[in-house]
Amino acid sequence: MIEDGEEIPLVGGDVTEGLVRVGDTVRRPPGERADMVQEVLLHLERAGFDGAPRFLGIDSKGRHALTYIDGEVAGRPRPAWIADEDRMLSVARLLRTYHAAIEPFGVPGNLPAPIEPPGLPELNDPPELVGHQDVTPENVVFREGRAYALIDFDMARPVSRVADFVNLMLWWAPLGADADLEPELRGLDRPRRSRLLADAYGLSDADRKRVLPLAIARNERAWHTMRYRAETLGGGWQRMWSEGVGDQIRRRQTWLEENADPLTTALLG
Repeated sequence: MIEDGEEIPLVGGDVTEGLVRVGDTVRRPPGERADMVQEVLLHLERAGFDGAPRFLGIDSKGRHALTYIDGEVAGRPRPAWIADEDRMLSVARLLRTYHAAIEPFGVPGNLPAPIEPPGLPELNDPPELVGHQDVTPENVVFREGRAYALIDFDMARPVSRVADFVNLMLWWAPLGADADLEPELRGLDRPRRSRLLADAYGLSDADRKRVLPLAIARNERAWHTMRYRAETLGGGWQRMWSEGVGDQIRRRQTWLEENADPLTTALLG
C-alpha cells in the first residue's frame, strides 16, 4: 500500500507537471510509456543498478510512486559547476553503466506509437536498448561532485547507443550556438569536450563516425516533432514552442552543420 501524505511541489522538467514529493517518495503522473518505464525501473533494481529511482507502486491518485534520490541537481539558473569537466565525464560514465544494466532488458515490442507527425523519414538507426533520452542537467543527481543517478525516465525509449550518446552530447558538450546556451556554457571547446565524453563513455570508433550524421538527422526531426507536440498536446510543449524552441533547433542545425567536421575530427582523434 502506497501511503498518502503532505505533498511538496517539485520543479520538474520542461513538460512534466504535477510532480510532488511525499515523504521520501516522489509522485508523478504516468507518461507516454508508463508500463515500460515501470518494467525498466524494476529491471534496474533487480540488476543492482543504484543510479535510478526505485518503482514503489501506484498511489491512490494513479500516480507512479518512486523513491526520492537526494543530491544536487542543476536547475535554472544553472550553478557555476555546470561546465565542470569532471562532473561532465561522470555523467558519461553513469550513462555507460546504465546501458550495461539495461541491455539485458532487451528492446520491447508493442509499445505505443511515438507522438510525432506522420511521414517523418526513417533514421536508419536500429534500436539496441532502452535509452534514457533525456540526460538533461535537471535529470542527473550529483553527490560529492559525481553523477550518481538518472531520474525522469518519461522519455525513455528503444534507441541505439549512439542516439543516447548524442542526447548526452547535446546537453553536456553542449551542442548549439553560444547565444542559445547558458552563460556558464558559452565559449567552451565543444570538440574537445565531445571527445572527452566519448572517451569516458567508451564509444567505439564505428559509433563515433555515426555521431554527427545522426545528431544532424535527429535535430532536424526534433523540429517537426516539437511543433507537432505543441499543436496536439499543448501544455509545456506549447509553452516551449511559444518561447522559441523551434527557432533554437533551427539555429542548432546550422551550428551542427558548420561544426560537423571539427567535431568528427575530435571524436576520431
